[in-house]
Amino acid sequence: MFRRTTDRPSLSGQAPDRVDSVLGSGITWQGQISGTGGVRIDGAFDGDIAVHGIVVIGEQGRVTCKQIKAATVVVSGSLKGDLTAYKVEITESGRVWGDVITTSFSTEEGAFLRGNITMEDQLDLGFVEETPVESEGDPEGEEVEQEEDT
Repeated sequence: MFRRTTDRPSLSGQAPDRVDSVLGSGITWQGQISGTGGVRIDGAFDGDIAVHGIVVIGEQGRVTCKQIKAATVVVSGSLKGDLTAYKVEITESGRVWGDVITTSFSTEEGAFLRGNITMEDQLDLGFVEETPVESEGDPEGEEVEQEEDT
């Protein structure tokens, strides 16, 4: 009678909400994370993040960065830095020190945010869709002339 359907409508342009990479709880990393897919951080990360997907900062996760840009960000640990995402969630154990720009924002009771929240109707994260490049002519890049037979 009440059956959950597994077919969900596809939202074109939306990033998948799945985690492809995990930075474990015993790991400390400095640098930059970018690309498509999702990442979960349970360790310590210092650097910038630009992901066309989901970023999850686990309860033990500690992130320090100038800017996070992602489709979805869930903060259960601590984040020191600014955050720009279509969807932002701060859980009851989440702590954020920085400004948030988003189209959708939610918190649980006990969540902490020290910064400004800017709600936008639309948001451009600056992700460029990759399209294959087609080459014309021969592989050397020289033009190929064809003779006409009359």
